[in-house]
Amino acid sequence: MSAAMFGVRGTTEHLAWYRTDEAEAEVVFLHGFSDSAQCWEPLIGAMPGIRALAIDARGHGESGLPEEPFGYAAHRDDAALVLSSQPRDGGVVVVGHSMGALSAAYLAASRPDLVRAVVLEDPPTGEPSAARRRGPSSMPDWLAELRELDLPARIARGHSADPDWPEDELESWAVSKAQLNPHLFDLPSPDPTPLTDLLAETTCPVLLIHGDPARGALISTEYAERCGQAAAGDFQAAHISNTGHSVRRDNRPQYLAELTSFLNHHH
Repeated sequence: MSAAMFGVRGTTEHLAWYRTDEAEAEVVFLHGFSDSAQCWEPLIGAMPGIRALAIDARGHGESGLPEEPFGYAAHRDDAALVLSSQPRDGGVVVVGHSMGALSAAYLAASRPDLVRAVVLEDPPTGEPSAARRRGPSSMPDWLAELRELDLPARIARGHSADPDWPEDELESWAVSKAQLNPHLFDLPSPDPTPLTDLLAETTCPVLLIHGDPARGALISTEYAERCGQAAAGDFQAAHISNTGHSVRRDNRPQYLAELTSFLNHHH
């Protein structure tokens, strides 16, 4: 797995983070559940010249796991902690996927001093009708099965499940599954705030990127329209057809086109 994209690595309290270089980051990346910061390397590598920072969420990658509730408010505070420790001049653009996307929405709603714009790749809706976890839960079967395999077998399983993913996505994805701290399933997880409520408190520009629910995407076109109606600031939604929950892995060229256009407007 290439480490070329992240030339600077560090920790802030329990959190591991990675920067492309010594310069202050302009774009911050928050990964999804069971992924890690390293999972952003293929995308960052396709964006020449980007000054990026990626953070391992608590209990993921090389980050620690504090003995406290595991939830989006904690992820928001973690991201704010790392950002506050970094050299920066003004706000950054925050890009999040899945768990990281809803964490980014929490951050944008509450810390406009840190966030100048936000990109949400298929976040959970946070609606009460969605899966609820008030207390400890158990590891999903699919993840438990993956963790029992060695790395080559996990890579092969990922390729079999998603044969259209670029080859450079598979190793970081497979490595991250073994890095996840299983103790996080023992910790209470408060109910999330609905995404529409967070957007109602978000004044910075928002780009919501989503795929097709029939392929596993969490956000439908109808829900994206609800988000647009709720948003307090500039909002745009990009539906990339024939993609599922990992939009950027299912169609990197179109995802990159949407992302770079947004970044060009809000850098």
